[in-house]
Amino acid sequence: MRHTAVMAGTGGIGLVAVFSVDLLNLFYISLLGDRSLTAAIGFTGAVGYLQMSVSIGMSIGLGAVVSRLIGAERHDEARRVASSALVVMAAVMLLIGLVTVMLLHPILRAVGASGETLRAAAGYLTLVSPFLPLVALGMGFSALLRASGDARRSMTVTLWGAGVTACLDPVLILGLGSGLHLGLIGAAISTVLSRSVVALIGFRSVHRHALLEGPTWSGIVPDARRVGTVAMPAILTNLATPVGGAYVTHAMSSFGLQAVGGQVTIDRITPVAFAFIFALTGSVGPIMSQNLGAGLLGRVRETLRASLILVLACVAIMWAILALLQDQLVLLFSATGAAAMLIHLFCSVAVAGFLWVGALFVANAAFNNLGFPLLSTLFNWGRATLGTIPFVAFGMRYGPVGVLFGQAAGGMLFGSLAVITAFVVTGRLKPGQAVNAGRGLAVDVPGATAKAAMAELSELEEAPESHQEDPADPFLRSEGRTIG
Repeated sequence: MRHTAVMAGTGGIGLVAVFSVDLLNLFYISLLGDRSLTAAIGFTGAVGYLQMSVSIGMSIGLGAVVSRLIGAERHDEARRVASSALVVMAAVMLLIGLVTVMLLHPILRAVGASGETLRAAAGYLTLVSPFLPLVALGMGFSALLRASGDARRSMTVTLWGAGVTACLDPVLILGLGSGLHLGLIGAAISTVLSRSVVALIGFRSVHRHALLEGPTWSGIVPDARRVGTVAMPAILTNLATPVGGAYVTHAMSSFGLQAVGGQVTIDRITPVAFAFIFALTGSVGPIMSQNLGAGLLGRVRETLRASLILVLACVAIMWAILALLQDQLVLLFSATGAAAMLIHLFCSVAVAGFLWVGALFVANAAFNNLGFPLLSTLFNWGRATLGTIPFVAFGMRYGPVGVLFGQAAGGMLFGSLAVITAFVVTGRLKPGQAVNAGRGLAVDVPGATAKAAMAELSELEEAPESHQEDPADPFLRSEGRTIG
């Protein structure tokens, strides 16, 4: 348990730093005293999360293919694939950004935005969406750094972006020292500038590893297909969570701006409070797969049990802290009415539901790393559809409180089923069993920003990767990896 806790604790530090910036962003917007702007963050987050999921999936594919080529010492091929894939990733995200702008109002209405909130959200997304290629490049460079074994620099690149946002947000949103007072548009400008810095620093870092070359038209299509074989399943898997989140946002919008504002605040508090659990999901899987490769099946099951105990301890501690600080949080974010009520209920009762969400994350990490990635996809989509839509729809009869508890109830059901299935899977493992190359298809990203996604992908990849090839494998030898 100690090794698992240390790995997760290390990852959690970086995640807290990045997610705290997103929480500050909401705090600055709340100081403007305009409920429509606070609610607009929720709607832009719902749309942005869908956009990010595509980029996350493509970066997973890029990292998986290039890391294997580097491990096989086929460096020229790795450079060609990396360069071709980055061109395709940027082009795909540009297309998504332009389509988003063209269909912006119908998309926002579909998730429940209207009136001034719709106009504010549309203004933000109109400015941010055309620059989505910067997200693709930033995530792509981060994936290449991890593929070359430089996970620390990958996280440093992400933290630079968070730092830029932390400095620019109060200046552009509130006009601190500048008199601009741009509000949500200021947040959009800050986001674009932050992504530009991440892409620039990422490019310089990757260039030092000699992982890029001039792409050729003849190589782009075959290389894109190669990366796409991994990227497409990853995209489909990672779209599950934002789809479920968009439905919850739509349901909350039925009860007014304050309800949406309360949900947005909860969504920003959660990743800061439970950064340890998000980090745990990245560290526990590789530990399991390494022990499976070594034939230590008892340690695989021990790691699963230890991880669930750590989730329980984390939720219990944060439940107590949030319960004590709930009044301060309501005041901090200027929440009133339904928003204040939702924050109070989350901090005092509903936060306990994250125990099952964390358990689901741990189970998915086990599935991905032990050769059962389809189970992860099944539970991700199950929670986002059957575990969200009917429960939230029923809960809507009781107002925004019903939506909050309906979402929690669905998470409890699928979290329980996932854990039971994980114990069944680990109980049936056999020594020498081959691990399917499904690792990392699902990434439980709690935030709706590129910084959040990149933090998750960067910091969590510091956990040692799984291989059950011969111990003399040059990739393993060069990384100095040992079984935890």
